[in-house]
Amino acid sequence: MRILRTDEARFAGLPDYPFAPNHLDVEPGLRMHYVDEGPRNASPVLMLHGEPSWSYLYRHMIPLVASAGHRVLAPDLIGFGKSDKPASVTDYSYGRHLAWLTSWLEQLDLTNITLVCQNWGSLLGLRLAAEHRQRFSRIIVGNGMLPTGEAPVPAVFSVWKAFATHSPWFPVGRIVQLGTDRTLSKAELAAYEAPFPSAEFKAGARAFPKLVPTEPGTPDSDANKAAWQVLERWKKPFITCFSSGDPITRGGDRHMQRRIPGAHGQPHITLRGGHFLQEDSPEDFARIIIDALKSEMAA
Repeated sequence: MRILRTDEARFAGLPDYPFAPNHLDVEPGLRMHYVDEGPRNASPVLMLHGEPSWSYLYRHMIPLVASAGHRVLAPDLIGFGKSDKPASVTDYSYGRHLAWLTSWLEQLDLTNITLVCQNWGSLLGLRLAAEHRQRFSRIIVGNGMLPTGEAPVPAVFSVWKAFATHSPWFPVGRIVQLGTDRTLSKAELAAYEAPFPSAEFKAGARAFPKLVPTEPGTPDSDANKAAWQVLERWKKPFITCFSSGDPITRGGDRHMQRRIPGAHGQPHITLRGGHFLQEDSPEDFARIIIDALKSEMAA
């Protein structure tokens, strides 16, 4: 496996991203970057990004949650952000992403975690929580789901999958803008492009859509069904925080509210924005997290 590493100089001077870098090897020679802000002795809030973004997506939320007294960790998935990037699309699989993320989680030995996840962060985070439920105390999902391949996929996802697989043009900043209601600045668009100095660095981003289970009976479909069996018995707090304008995940919040016991009676909310609600409503999204943790502290 040939590993690429983005030059740190490409990340110099990014707007609203002053965070010190942290790194762990999740397998020999494969380095994962993560943000780690707030008091180290506080219970962790784990923010997982998706496709084709990186921890920069949470830049407005991290300081708000950290300043409320919580430890906030936001890793860059392998293939994204400041993390290493295997150069071939075939280097990536759902199982490998989970193994890399699990290695990172176990090395840090995180417990009493509040999971905050969106997009592919939900496909990975919900599996992670189901398979390591003793480490997680709460889940907050924004515009995400855990598909098993048994339900039809939205037409817009099929278009996206074909584009990611076949298009010679893959403008990451433009893709994030298409999923965001507000207009991103040129500097913000450049920040989303920063991890990818050339096309070969984008293998992980191109791989993700093909890894979503879209048919029953596949290994990842069966593993996600097993995770759902855990989630259908999950009694810890489970909050949905979806946006009003996401055609890909629309309705997923109600589906999870019906199936997951821990979602009953929780302060679910629909925020203004597109797919990337961290860009459109970061303060409101952060407030949901802070209020959920405040209610635990009061109890």
